[in-house]
Parts: sequence; structure tokens; C-alpha cells
Amino acid sequence: MAAVKRLKRVAAAQPGFISFKSSAGSDDLNSGQRKRVNKNKKKNWNKHSDIQDVEEFLDDVRLQERATGGLISEKPDDSLFFVDIGEQRKYVQPEVQEGKKGKKSKSRPLRIDLILQHDSLVPPPKDILAHQQPNAKKLRRIAENAAKLAAMGVLPRRQKRLLNRRPAITASKSKTAANNFPDRPYYDLWGGDAKETADPYYLEQTGKKRVKRPEKLNSKPSVLPAVEVIAPGGSYNPDFFSHQALLLEAHEVEVKRERAELRIERQLAVNRDDTATEETVFQELVEGLVEEEEDEDEEEEDVSIRGGLQQEKKTEKERRRERADKIKSQQKQAARVFTDKKQQLFQLRSIQATLKRGEQQTRERVAQRKANQEAEKSMPRRLGRLRFQAQDLEVQLSDEIPGSLRTLKPEGSVLKDRFKSMQKRNMIEPRERAKFKRRHKVKYVEKRAFREIT
Repeated sequence: MAAVKRLKRVAAAQPGFISFKSSAGSDDLNSGQRKRVNKNKKKNWNKHSDIQDVEEFLDDVRLQERATGGLISEKPDDSLFFVDIGEQRKYVQPEVQEGKKGKKSKSRPLRIDLILQHDSLVPPPKDILAHQQPNAKKLRRIAENAAKLAAMGVLPRRQKRLLNRRPAITASKSKTAANNFPDRPYYDLWGGDAKETADPYYLEQTGKKRVKRPEKLNSKPSVLPAVEVIAPGGSYNPDFFSHQALLLEAHEVEVKRERAELRIERQLAVNRDDTATEETVFQELVEGLVEEEEDEDEEEEDVSIRGGLQQEKKTEKERRRERADKIKSQQKQAARVFTDKKQQLFQLRSIQATLKRGEQQTRERVAQRKANQEAEKSMPRRLGRLRFQAQDLEVQLSDEIPGSLRTLKPEGSVLKDRFKSMQKRNMIEPRERAKFKRRHKVKYVEKRAFREIT
């Protein structure tokens, strides 16, 4: 920027520089007496420096650049002057357009378009960022190396993989039937799945291949019905025997619950025989004080015996005898195995019966396992940290049965029943009600009105 200003000042200093503005105002300002200030201080540079002549010169240069596209002193005479030879009228032959009559009017731009046009002759600055490219030097070096390798006949790895790739097996395109065929089969738009006609390799590489639906989503989590019908004994006016059967079932549930509670109490109960007494406490305190000397004597005898055993060494005769005994025992073991195999030839029938018995047991275990799996389908599974607890049976005693439907009292909750049903069908995990825990203590304060009364 400083170099451009310097060039403009040099151009203005030439004798042929023409200014658009008069410098009368600047002469008047210069004619007055200037105020003498100390310019050695930085705070007085902009405050008391007269740069009016420089500003006027730069404004004049910018005006010439906008109006004429450069300095007038540098323009040729042909672009600044013209020879006036009077008005020349040219005869324009009227042109008749096809489909229109009359003279063809000369197309002129609209005034609104002229207002929006750029009237400055100064070219816009060059956008350097538009021509820059990130990592240009690196990309240019990579391109040069690739060109050298291509000239030598060496292909890059990606291109080799494309060339070595097996071509996709494309099915023969069958000729589609005409749409105006009246006997064509009915096509259900929302019925079956759409056939994929694209290349399977392309679908796999681009990630557009449809995900296979898991088989688990096609099966229900439980075989139980959504709404279970209560036993006949739960009616408002049940039969005597059906009501007694329902009471027996409720009684068995209560008995099982009571047995479980008693089992827990027995396990947590403390045995009196295991409790410590004064004698046992005293024996534990004096343990090891009386028999200490006897234990030391026994330890010394054991050490002497071990030392004597360690000092004894086997002779060569004893080693040969041990080696011979070992070989004899191995031979006896091999002979026993051989005789057992020969004896099995006479036990083929019993072995065959044993195998059949084993196969029968295997089939029974498989059948039992399948039956257990089928039974587990109707049982709630362990989905969370809590186990499923069945809902209490809604049973009325014999004296509580109403005489008519009008006097029947509603029991239970439909919302709780649906919630338990979803837990039993393995749709949601068993949950318990969140316990409310107060974060801050409650502070009781008497109000002013109550305190005034009391």
C-alpha cells in the first residue's frame, strides 16, 4: 500500500498531472499563521499535523481511477478528445419480424438495470484465497510421482485392486411385459418386498444393502395371552365347587409363602449350642500354655528321624530291584488290559444293551429338556435385578359373596393388572416403587398470625 501511494505522489509531481479539484481551499488554509506545537511528542502527531493536501490528492487520484480507469495524464489523446463533425443521421432500414408488424424498436436497458450497474472503472481486487489450495505443494509432488510411475508402467495399489476385482455376475435382463396387458397379475404396492435390481457388490460397498431382520423379532416373548380369564370361582355368584377350588388354590399360595418365611427365620436363627460360655472362653485363653514342653520334645524327635532318613542312601542292588519291580508291574498292567479287551468279545450283548440303555436315557433327557423349554416360554424370565412376583389372587370368602351384581364391590386395579401382565409376558422388567427420600429436614415455623392468636 505504501508503494502505491509513493507512485501516486511521484505521478502527481510530474508537470503533466491534471487535478479534478482546485486547490484554492488549501491555499487559504496555508496562508494563515500556523500554531507552533512540539511535534516530538506522539500525542501531537495526529492532532496538529496538517495532511489536508495529501487527502485531497488521494481523493483526486481515486476519482480519476473511478471515472476514467486511471490517471488522466497517462491517457492518450484519442480517449480524451474527439472531433466534432456535426450530427450524422443514418438511415436504418426497418426490419420486419415474423409474426409482428411495424419497425423493430432498438433494445435499451431499463433504468433500474442502469442504476444497479457498476459505474466504477477500477477493476475489483483479485481474490487470492480463491486460487489457493490446501496442501498444494504436497498434491503436486504426489501427482508428479504418479506420472513418473505411470511412465515406468507401475500402477498404484487402488487401480490394481480395481483391475483385479472379479466382475459382478449380472443376471440376464428379462423383457418386461407391456403395461397395457389386461391379463397381467395384480401387483400389491404395500405387500411383498421390493426386488433389488442393483449390483450386490455396489450395495455392499456403499452401505445401501438392507439389514436382515433378526429372527428373534418375528417371535413373541411369551406364549401367554394378553388377557387371562379368571377361574370360574371368581365370579360374583360362583358355583360352590368352583369357589372351593379357588379357595384351595389361594390357601396353597399362602402356605408356600409362610413356609418360605419360616425357612428364612430358621436360617437366621442363632443356635444356643454354638454360643460361647465362661468355660469355653477360659479354655481358649489357656490354650497352648500347658502342653508347650511336650510339643517341643516331639518336634525334636521328628527332626532327628527326618535327618536319619535323609542320610540313608540306596545301594545299586536295591535300585536294580526297584527297576525290575517297576517293569514287572507295567507288564502286569498291559496283560490285564489285553485280557480285558479279549473278555469284551464275550460281552457284546451286554455292551449293546448298555448302549441302547444310554441312547434311551439321552432321548429322555432331550425330551425333558424340550418340555422344560416349552414350559419356560410361559414363565416370566429374569430381565432385571428383581424377580417377578405374581399378583395376589382376588378371592372372596363364602360370607363375602354378594347376592346380586348390584351389591358387588369392585376390587383390584385395572392399571396394576395390566402392568403385572406385561411383566409376566416378558415385555418389561419387574420394578418396585421408588422410595422418597427427603434431602433437607423439614423446619416447622409458626406463622405470625398464629403466634399473635396464641
